[in-house]
Amino acid sequence: MRDCKEFFTEPFFSRLRLVLVAVIATTAILAMSSSRIPLTAYRKAYLQSKESDGSRVSNISAHTQPRKDGDYHLKSDEGLHNITNVPRSKNKYSNLEILEASLAEARAAIKGARIGQEAPHEDFVPKGPMYLNATAFRRSYLEMEKRFKVFIYEEGGPPVFHVGPCKHTYAIEGYFIQALEVSPFRTTDPSKAHLYYLPFSVTRITEFIYVPESREWGLMKSFVADYVNTISHKYPYWNRSLGADHFMLACHDWGPELSFAVPYLYTNSIRALCNANTSERFAPSRDVSIPEIHLPLGTTKGMIGGPSPSKRPILVFYAGGIHGPIRPILLEYWEDKDADVQIHQYLPKGVSYYGMMRKSRYCICPSGYEVASPRMVEALYMGCVPVLIKEGYVIPFSDILNWKAFAVVIPVQDIPNLKRILMAISPRQYIRMQRRGIQVRRHFEINTPPKRYDVFHMILHSIWLRRLNIIVEDATES
Repeated sequence: MRDCKEFFTEPFFSRLRLVLVAVIATTAILAMSSSRIPLTAYRKAYLQSKESDGSRVSNISAHTQPRKDGDYHLKSDEGLHNITNVPRSKNKYSNLEILEASLAEARAAIKGARIGQEAPHEDFVPKGPMYLNATAFRRSYLEMEKRFKVFIYEEGGPPVFHVGPCKHTYAIEGYFIQALEVSPFRTTDPSKAHLYYLPFSVTRITEFIYVPESREWGLMKSFVADYVNTISHKYPYWNRSLGADHFMLACHDWGPELSFAVPYLYTNSIRALCNANTSERFAPSRDVSIPEIHLPLGTTKGMIGGPSPSKRPILVFYAGGIHGPIRPILLEYWEDKDADVQIHQYLPKGVSYYGMMRKSRYCICPSGYEVASPRMVEALYMGCVPVLIKEGYVIPFSDILNWKAFAVVIPVQDIPNLKRILMAISPRQYIRMQRRGIQVRRHFEINTPPKRYDVFHMILHSIWLRRLNIIVEDATES
């Protein structure tokens, strides 16, 4: 795998060969080279292509009714969502029918999973109260390893497609794209794929397509719509399922908004999002909440690990800006009010943020402008029990993990009672929660290359679960 860090070094941009995706199947790919290309060059080229193709009318603007949302579960056979309802071939099985039969076998294996079926070669077996159903999770994960295949559309190139940021807050975009491209889950034969990945980086779209002075979504949304239009003209798979067996992944806050550019993308497709806000049309039964992981240096080196509970003198800690609706309330009640409750907007000079997390028993993870926050993962990395204060947020992997076993969830209205709530947790219960957090930490760790049950595989597993809940049938096959 290419080192993710190379995409943030200046030499990369200096020798970058920008490739503009074809806006329709018949449009030639535009390539440019320069000793140092400004970030606006990509946007300018895209605008020129739009002007030369201004008469085109997109054929992907039709709406469908959103599916009913609810808490995620593996649906019964009667509850599975049929994408089309057509007679199956009587003469032979199509590739799609073979794929669906394989998924039916996986569903049966998951539903029939029993305790004590561990295989001797497994390096990790999920166990304990940190899981809603550890046995079913393990069986589902093994079925994913055995069967799951993803086709990545090859259309498009850097800096927007097939690459992404691998440092700072949106690092998961770049790591996921690169990990999937070299993983055994990838297939180069689209007829053998269970799902199809749209490999654009929303963060890179905001960097290369967005016009800051305009403060408008239009150009970015048009860019996404043009890409979907391209692959829907070139391949049969999008139109076959109306996008239901396709997925996108975005950690940037604008991911949900850009998905609205294509109605089928947000009503049918699987959207893996950091900004998993139900008030912004995030559908837990179809979409996937992914963790926001802040990597200042593009790696987790030095971030993972912390002292034992006995060496954590601070009850609870938070430091950060006051943006969003929740943080001002938190600081109003607790900033500089109690020595046990270390709540700050700004840390004193010379005080380490990560050092404070490692000295604290509990770490507050409130929403800001958007619901997601990297503090949740940082707390798990450093052995600090997360205290989640959020509204409308679907917690990552909450269809697998029992978050209440290793985190504290506090409603916004209970912020004034923060200290009382935490002090009411016995030392024994706190130690249990802290140890459980260390155990589940592997599910949030970034590894290069990926390791079993790490964050890459957990995201992929959540996507796999959503695919199990639909059946795709194709009227064009015979």
